Amino acid sequence: MSGDRPIPYSRQSIDRDDIDAVVEVLSSSWLTTGPKVAQFEAEIAEYSQCGFGVSFANGTAALHGMMNAIGVEPGDEVIVPAITFVASANAVLYQGGTPVFADVCADRMLIDPADVERKITPNTKAILAVDYAGHPCDYHRLRQIADRHGLVLLADASHSLGSTIDGVSAASLADLASFSFHPVKPITTGEGGMVVGSREDWQSRLKSFRGHGIDVDFRQRAEKQDWRYQMESLGYNYRLSDIQAALGLSQLRKMDNALQAKEEIAQRYRQSLKELSPWIEPLVQQDGTRHSWHLFVIRWKSDVEIYDRDWLFRQMRTQGIGVNVHYEPVYWHPYYQQSVPSARQARCPVAERQIHQVLSLPIFAGMTEKEFGRVVKVLHHACQHTQVLRVA
Repeated sequence: MSGDRPIPYSRQSIDRDDIDAVVEVLSSSWLTTGPKVAQFEAEIAEYSQCGFGVSFANGTAALHGMMNAIGVEPGDEVIVPAITFVASANAVLYQGGTPVFADVCADRMLIDPADVERKITPNTKAILAVDYAGHPCDYHRLRQIADRHGLVLLADASHSLGSTIDGVSAASLADLASFSFHPVKPITTGEGGMVVGSREDWQSRLKSFRGHGIDVDFRQRAEKQDWRYQMESLGYNYRLSDIQAALGLSQLRKMDNALQAKEEIAQRYRQSLKELSPWIEPLVQQDGTRHSWHLFVIRWKSDVEIYDRDWLFRQMRTQGIGVNVHYEPVYWHPYYQQSVPSARQARCPVAERQIHQVLSLPIFAGMTEKEFGRVVKVLHHACQHTQVLRVA
């Protein structure tokens, strides 16, 4: 590898404003359960065109909170896409429910509405759509299916804060949507998550669930000059701190600029990759959508996908390009095969084929011209080299 610094597939962008916002809270009276949390929740809800936001310690906790809020329990099934991070399906298991895996569409790697409908049974309670890479799912079709069968429509929007369909926030098109604020996500709080929606009963359940099942938090008791509280249900300590919320608020101020920067990088990738069309192609973006570009995913077009894609992965990693693969079908993981009957029965042929073809290229708001040029140069060289190998 050259002496150049490795380029990750994504990374956070932190500036002086972010640091000052955190320092301000560190100098205040409230490090947790304070006013910054409520402000962050309100501003994310407004940005997402939703009635409320309830913050959580991380994106997985937010997913767990959604499953609890809608009442998932043993015997209930939730349809999830085969291609997603394991947390999407794990959250169903946390509640004793059964994840049922639906296939994805080849062109965008999003949950296939037709396969969703095929997987519905009398035990199905909800559909969990995942906005893979930052592209919003087909929420209009999914809504029609959910309404026709009396199901709850959920969105794992961990990749897609800022994504829209025809100018409408994609998160607002589901009954509940969850975000992640991990460092590689559209904005970061270090670790953190949030659920947005509009039903007040679900908002109350979410707040209780993330705070031990207790009806009022410490700040509310202080304002009322009262020490009393009651634990009304079994909950968890899934709270976000004011320190994290302050960072999130500062990041949110720059959200649209960061999205625009990634959109420009994505467009440059598309232009630069046109001459590599015999080997690779980017995933398709649906007209009328705004993609948040958490990932820029290419698809290897070789007839022997598993060997060529993995060879390409190794070549780029050797040159310091932090490409990655997102994701293996959840039901292939050992725990699922050993412990989850629905995983052993799952068959999603598109997902199983695509996972041998896809590769995520680096993309992040602070990506420099030099970094972009290195990625494209190494990718071009690798594709040209694999052609030579084939002829030989």
